[in-house]
Amino acid sequence: MSHLSTLQSSSDFLSTTTIIALTIFFSLLCACIIIGHLLEENRWANESITALLLGLCAGAVVLLASKGNSSKILVFSEDLFFLYLLPPIIFNAGFQVKKKQFFKNFTIILLFGIFGTVISFCLISVGAFLLFNRIGVTSLNTQDYLAVGAILSATDTVCTLQVLSQDETPFLYSVIFGEGVVNDATSIVLFNAVQSLDFNNIDAMISLKLLGIFLYLFFTSTILGVVAGLLSAFIIKTLYFGRHSTDREVALMMIMAYLSYMLAELLNLSGILTVFFCGILMSHYTWHNVTQSSRITTKHAFATMSFIAETFIFLYVGMDALDIDKWKASSASAGTFIAVSSTLFALVLVGRAAFVFPLANFINCIRRRDGSNIAFRKQFIMWWAGLMRGAVTIALSYNQFSNSDDKDTQDSALMITSTIIVVLFSTVVFGSITKPLIEAVLLRHAKPNVSDATDIPSLDDLRIMFIENGEPSDRGENQQAAAGPRRSSLRLLLTHPTWTVHYLWRKFDDRFMRPVFGGRGFVPFVPGSPTGASNEASRT
Repeated sequence: MSHLSTLQSSSDFLSTTTIIALTIFFSLLCACIIIGHLLEENRWANESITALLLGLCAGAVVLLASKGNSSKILVFSEDLFFLYLLPPIIFNAGFQVKKKQFFKNFTIILLFGIFGTVISFCLISVGAFLLFNRIGVTSLNTQDYLAVGAILSATDTVCTLQVLSQDETPFLYSVIFGEGVVNDATSIVLFNAVQSLDFNNIDAMISLKLLGIFLYLFFTSTILGVVAGLLSAFIIKTLYFGRHSTDREVALMMIMAYLSYMLAELLNLSGILTVFFCGILMSHYTWHNVTQSSRITTKHAFATMSFIAETFIFLYVGMDALDIDKWKASSASAGTFIAVSSTLFALVLVGRAAFVFPLANFINCIRRRDGSNIAFRKQFIMWWAGLMRGAVTIALSYNQFSNSDDKDTQDSALMITSTIIVVLFSTVVFGSITKPLIEAVLLRHAKPNVSDATDIPSLDDLRIMFIENGEPSDRGENQQAAAGPRRSSLRLLLTHPTWTVHYLWRKFDDRFMRPVFGGRGFVPFVPGSPTGASNEASRT
């Protein structure tokens, strides 16, 4: 009897409500995976929409079961989203990215992801300021309008990336993927910059202050991610964890990746940028320093964690959308809900178009001599891919408007619910149209694709280009021999910037970085293996 009472008292530490909520969520996760598999070939559905709709259905069932009182199973928590769900998604994006494609289009990605996001941020903020007063939303201040611009600038390109193929459309996939990550980071950095400004003393320097804060957060976050990735590579290469346990090197990779994100948040930097570049550096150096079995384990483990977190987020958003308390907190009419949501969505459309088409045509003017223009069909897909909004938008909206101590509670609730409407409409409606639209606009007109591996010449070809351009002429042979390579490097940098930077980076990487941090070609020491035996022989 006493043993039974001990068990009962120990079970009191576990909340029954939490257990029920987690049971429902994991059941829905299983259902999402199964239904997503069955709908793999469907033109109109994908896993994101499936998870969102399942979340909505589950929320509706709970709402009916509670007789309209509440649909809350798990309360939307910014900590859960930013600290536990988002890091594995962003890290895996950096870890799995095709680096050659990503850095080949790095200029375009930065133009769209940073400069384009800033343009969208400005237009949405100004548009909200000019239009909301006419609708009847009058309690928002300058900081709120700027926050709305940052909130709605965060795109969600998951639906488009699930349709595009890295092999069939490498340029589009690389640009949309890279822009999506940089865009999320830029939006959050802008949001944090807006929060840190003092709007009680507005002066002419506020724009420069905002720019300065943005640049500081962007570059320091990137540097922190690079340092964390290099540190993990150096530790694993130097200490040879595989000698005793492959579990340790896998665990160290996971923990150091997560630690980089937490350090960035602790220092009030952008964790997204930090963990993304940490993932890139780990895939370039650290991954090659672990044993073969650990390489297979980490590759699939990171992808699986990212997939589960991504599905969980869409379920989470779907269920939270039917939280009746938020809708009751705003006494706005249905017409006001529609007006505010339509205004926000129209600003999203205009803000996206305002930079995609001008920047794409600007890039075409620069690259005209290369014959590698961005066709209008591709520009349209790039515009379309950035129209969906996701969990980052909702999380930032909660952060700005859920603490309504100094703002009108009804308008704050109206902004949160209107943001949810925009996210649901854009994801379900636009997301379901994405696959047939891409097939109609792009894939039917696609030409036979030549692998992008041939776009960047081999190192031998690049060396020949450097030698040919740096050959000394007959006159002033000795003098030109010293000056020739500099002029040829500059000439090649201007005529073939991507190839030249790639060549110079590969030389620097092979000569200075890989001897210290490992990477491709590094063979980990494993006792008992042929490699281990040869290493032991060489040491003795």
